[in-house]
Amino acid sequence: MKTKLSTLILSAALALSGAAITGTVFADEGKMVGPVTKIKLAPDGKSATAILKDAKTAEMVTITVTDDLTLDKFKDKRIVEGDEIRARFDKDGKNTAKSFKKTAGC
Repeated sequence: MKTKLSTLILSAALALSGAAITGTVFADEGKMVGPVTKIKLAPDGKSATAILKDAKTAEMVTITVTDDLTLDKFKDKRIVEGDEIRARFDKDGKNTAKSFKKTAGC
Protein backbone atom coordinates (compact mmCIF):
# COMPACT_ATOMS: atom_id res chain seq x y z
CA MET A 1 0.00 0.00 0.00
CA LYS A 2 2.82 2.39 0.87
CA THR A 3 4.57 1.82 -2.45
CA LYS A 4 1.38 2.51 -4.42
CA LEU A 5 0.79 5.73 -2.49
CA SER A 6 4.38 6.91 -2.88
CA THR A 7 4.28 6.05 -6.61
CA LEU A 8 1.05 8.03 -6.99
CA ILE A 9 2.52 11.05 -5.17
CA LEU A 10 5.73 10.88 -7.21
CA SER A 11 3.75 10.69 -10.46
CA ALA A 12 1.65 13.71 -9.49
CA ALA A 13 4.75 15.71 -8.56
CA LEU A 14 6.41 14.88 -11.88
CA ALA A 15 3.30 15.82 -13.84
CA LEU A 16 3.03 19.18 -12.07
CA SER A 17 6.70 20.00 -12.56
CA GLY A 18 6.47 19.03 -16.24
CA ALA A 19 3.48 21.33 -16.72
CA ALA A 20 5.35 24.21 -15.07
CA ILE A 21 8.38 23.73 -17.31
CA THR A 22 6.26 23.45 -20.45
CA GLY A 23 4.60 26.78 -19.71
CA THR A 24 7.91 28.60 -19.51
CA VAL A 25 9.52 26.87 -22.48
CA PHE A 26 6.75 27.84 -24.86
CA ALA A 27 6.72 31.57 -24.18
CA ASP A 28 5.01 33.80 -26.70
CA GLU A 29 7.20 34.12 -29.78
CA GLY A 30 7.10 36.88 -32.35
CA LYS A 31 8.16 36.63 -35.98
CA MET A 32 8.51 39.42 -38.48
CA VAL A 33 10.17 40.54 -41.69
CA GLY A 34 11.01 44.16 -42.37
CA PRO A 35 13.69 46.78 -42.84
CA VAL A 36 15.92 48.00 -40.02
CA THR A 37 15.18 51.65 -39.31
CA LYS A 38 17.67 52.16 -36.46
CA ILE A 39 20.48 50.25 -34.73
CA LYS A 40 21.89 51.36 -31.39
CA LEU A 41 24.80 49.48 -29.83
CA ALA A 42 25.20 49.58 -26.05
CA PRO A 43 28.37 51.36 -24.82
CA ASP A 44 29.76 48.07 -23.47
CA GLY A 45 29.15 46.34 -26.83
CA LYS A 46 27.36 43.38 -25.24
CA SER A 47 23.88 44.23 -26.50
CA ALA A 48 22.08 46.34 -29.05
CA THR A 49 18.58 47.48 -29.88
CA ALA A 50 17.29 47.41 -33.41
CA ILE A 51 14.05 49.00 -34.55
CA LEU A 52 12.36 47.12 -37.39
CA LYS A 53 9.36 48.21 -39.43
CA ASP A 54 7.02 45.25 -39.86
CA ALA A 55 6.39 44.69 -43.58
CA LYS A 56 2.80 43.50 -42.98
CA THR A 57 1.50 46.04 -40.48
CA ALA A 58 4.03 48.92 -40.80
CA GLU A 59 4.34 48.79 -37.00
CA MET A 60 7.71 49.72 -35.48
CA VAL A 61 9.09 46.95 -33.24
CA THR A 62 12.13 47.33 -30.99
CA ILE A 63 14.17 44.14 -30.63
CA THR A 64 17.00 43.59 -28.15
CA VAL A 65 19.94 41.66 -29.59
CA THR A 66 22.44 39.96 -27.27
CA ASP A 67 24.06 37.19 -29.33
CA ASP A 68 27.70 37.76 -30.29
CA LEU A 69 27.34 36.76 -33.95
CA THR A 70 24.70 39.41 -34.69
CA LEU A 71 26.52 42.03 -32.60
CA ASP A 72 29.65 41.41 -34.68
CA LYS A 73 27.58 41.91 -37.85
CA PHE A 74 26.39 45.26 -36.48
CA LYS A 75 29.92 46.33 -35.56
CA ASP A 76 31.49 45.53 -38.92
CA LYS A 77 28.51 46.90 -40.86
CA ARG A 78 27.34 43.60 -42.42
CA ILE A 79 23.88 44.53 -41.10
CA VAL A 80 23.05 48.23 -41.43
CA GLU A 81 20.00 50.47 -41.43
CA GLY A 82 17.83 49.76 -44.46
CA ASP A 83 18.63 46.01 -44.65
CA GLU A 84 15.60 43.71 -44.73
CA ILE A 85 15.68 41.36 -41.75
CA ARG A 86 13.84 38.18 -40.78
CA ALA A 87 13.60 38.14 -36.99
CA ARG A 88 12.28 35.75 -34.37
CA PHE A 89 12.05 36.99 -30.81
CA ASP A 90 10.58 36.22 -27.40
CA LYS A 91 7.79 38.58 -26.43
CA ASP A 92 9.16 39.00 -22.93
CA GLY A 93 8.81 42.74 -22.54
CA LYS A 94 12.23 43.35 -24.13
CA ASN A 95 11.57 41.42 -27.37
CA THR A 96 14.81 39.47 -27.00
CA ALA A 97 16.03 38.19 -30.37
CA LYS A 98 16.32 34.46 -30.99
CA SER A 99 17.22 34.86 -34.66
CA PHE A 100 18.15 38.03 -36.58
CA LYS A 101 19.18 37.46 -40.20
CA LYS A 102 19.15 39.20 -43.56
CA THR A 103 16.45 37.89 -45.88
CA ALA A 104 18.33 38.11 -49.18
CA GLY A 105 21.72 36.95 -50.32
CA CYS A 106 24.73 35.85 -48.35
